[in-house]
Amino acid sequence: MSLKSLLTTAAAVGILAAPTFAEDVTLRIQTHYATEHPTGKAIAQWIDDVQTMSDGSITIEMFYSSSVVATVETFDAAINGILDCDMTGGSYQTGKNPAFQFVSDPMGGYNTAWQQYTWFYHGDGYDAAQALYNEQNMQLIGWMLYGQESLSSSKPLAGFADLEGWKFRSPPGLETEIFEGLGASPIVMDFTEIFTALETGIIDGADASGLANNVGLGIYDIVKHATYPGFHSMPSDHLACNKDVWEGLTEAQRRIIDTAVQKLGFQIALLNEKANTEAAAALQAQGVTLYDWSAEDRAEFRRIAQEAWDGWAEKNDETKALVESHRAFLKQLGLL
Repeated sequence: MSLKSLLTTAAAVGILAAPTFAEDVTLRIQTHYATEHPTGKAIAQWIDDVQTMSDGSITIEMFYSSSVVATVETFDAAINGILDCDMTGGSYQTGKNPAFQFVSDPMGGYNTAWQQYTWFYHGDGYDAAQALYNEQNMQLIGWMLYGQESLSSSKPLAGFADLEGWKFRSPPGLETEIFEGLGASPIVMDFTEIFTALETGIIDGADASGLANNVGLGIYDIVKHATYPGFHSMPSDHLACNKDVWEGLTEAQRRIIDTAVQKLGFQIALLNEKANTEAAAALQAQGVTLYDWSAEDRAEFRRIAQEAWDGWAEKNDETKALVESHRAFLKQLGLL
């Protein structure tokens, strides 16, 4: 009998039946991205993938632009049942546990998104991070990385000497510690204050986002210097769900969501790499100077960042475990 005949017969008797689901479910999820943002559009495709692969068993009700609660409150909203899942990032939860810093952005760690993904999926990153989430009755499903961020500046940023006295917008926490140690003057301010602060000279530059995103924000209408490719920060977003909700799904439903999240992360990394390359060419044509730090300077920045990592590792056992996990993997990669 031919393969075609075998498949036809098998389908007729139900051997090749589609997966069945215990019951339909609607998952309420919040993201801080807007629908028109490139990542927001990628998330819309993820929703379609999940709903299609589950044959309608899973419906995603996505709340964009943090429309239910503030971005920093999304995680707690999922814990408390206001939402089912959080699609923002662990960086917003460092006040809950400093260990979230090393789930969201191990600053000065990896060179590329692919190295950081490898720690998560093929190092012990998933297990180390999962323990942290489970303590909050949350399940970490997956990561989304858009790659290295770029520093933007009104002054050159060719190396360490240019950081001395450099005033820039910084997020709070680990980054401020690292750059203060390098002689810079990080100033923690809200994202919305960056443009006025740059225009008035309150700051010389900013750590805002990746190169292409910074173009979209209009930063290079004001300043004409940037680091690219970046070296200092590579934040991740996550999908994390209430653990009781997650365990209430069937195995097939969980597999579908997990598989679709891995596709989402892969596509976000690819799309941003393409967008950053295009943005770099356009910016240079417009007279913006891009600084690619040498391998030696990158290695030195990583070494200095390790000193700040050590301080954070002393905060609690969870942070220490994640620092040790990253450090061991960086050694495997030959980066330490």
